[in-house]
Amino acid sequence: MDRIDDGAGARRWLVALLFVGTALNYVDRQVLALLKPTLEAEFGWTNQEFAHFGSAVNIATIVALLFVGWFVDRFGVRIAYGIAVTVWSIAGMGHAAAASVGQFVAARSILAVAESVNTPAAVKAAATYLPLKERSFGLGLVNTAPNIGAILTPLLIPPLALAFGWKAAFIVTGALGFVWLAFWIAGTRRLVPVDAAPPSRAEANWGALLRDRRSWAVIGAKALTDCVWWFLLFWTPDLFNRVFKMNQAQIGWPIAIIFTMAAAGALSSGALFPRLLDRGMTVDRARKSSMLFYALMILPIPLALQAQTPLVAALLIGLALFAHQGFSTNIFGLAADIVPSGRVASVMAAGAVAGNLTGLAMNELTGWTLDNGVGYWPMFAIAAGAYLAATLYVQLVLPVIRPAHA
Repeated sequence: MDRIDDGAGARRWLVALLFVGTALNYVDRQVLALLKPTLEAEFGWTNQEFAHFGSAVNIATIVALLFVGWFVDRFGVRIAYGIAVTVWSIAGMGHAAAASVGQFVAARSILAVAESVNTPAAVKAAATYLPLKERSFGLGLVNTAPNIGAILTPLLIPPLALAFGWKAAFIVTGALGFVWLAFWIAGTRRLVPVDAAPPSRAEANWGALLRDRRSWAVIGAKALTDCVWWFLLFWTPDLFNRVFKMNQAQIGWPIAIIFTMAAAGALSSGALFPRLLDRGMTVDRARKSSMLFYALMILPIPLALQAQTPLVAALLIGLALFAHQGFSTNIFGLAADIVPSGRVASVMAAGAVAGNLTGLAMNELTGWTLDNGVGYWPMFAIAAGAYLAATLYVQLVLPVIRPAHA
């Protein structure tokens, strides 16, 4: 791998590419939720069937994640991520050719399998190419990308679907991935690993991984908190349609507010951790203090169900996702800091498996509670306590956080 003098410039270019790739990842994911009313009319889905559909995608992702960590650790970020974006872009466009629910589910499942590479690859890229003090900010910036995608999608996709049909929405969003791919191939050729050694491409030792408390700190924290993200990403448009009677053309602005606040949460976390280090805190104290701050911030989310206007509900849910993204960025940073670089992607993939399993359970619970007249309150109650539980869990598993590499 060639070296370059402008290492900082190459790292900034890497972060920018990861940012855009992650934004496209979530644009493709959210198209489905935003087109739910249209697709329900097209295919005749019930709430429980829509939940089952989301669960099928979760299951496909879980199966893929059993191999994703190995794939990224074995072939490296540049090759693995490029292949993943190619496949998910093709699958995204393939939705437009679906002539039945089964074909639609198949296209969505392939897309989910390819998109599962995104987070393990991004965290491994940070661990490999970014020094410790840049890592949290870089991950924080990349972790704003899902929210940028989630802001733009409700503003652009419903008008596009109304003007040209729902198939056009999938064709346009899928095609964007191929534009990104050209920049990725050209822009990552000269990256230099932070330790000046070739990036690790060895298989992770799963026995060592599963015996390591550091792995379980990441896996458990993801399991406890990712379910909230999947619930809100998948069901929030329906909540505004169901509770506030907003149609497909109207729900764009509250969703944009929510995910703008979520983006700010990721950025705040990326800045907060290095600021705490600069104030003299240890890595252990800075990381856990930051996690506790965001865990407390999400506690008011159940009040959104009592809101009298969609604006108040959007602000409360937005505050919750501000907190989630701040907390999630800390989990990414924790993994990049404490896990040996040769198995970072595998640990993140294992954590994503755990998060998708709990997300599947949350989706199924939501479908059941809605069809049985219980409403959204059980999921909002779970969301309120999940992050304090995760903070306590990390403290119990890792009483002291020690970086594995600087």
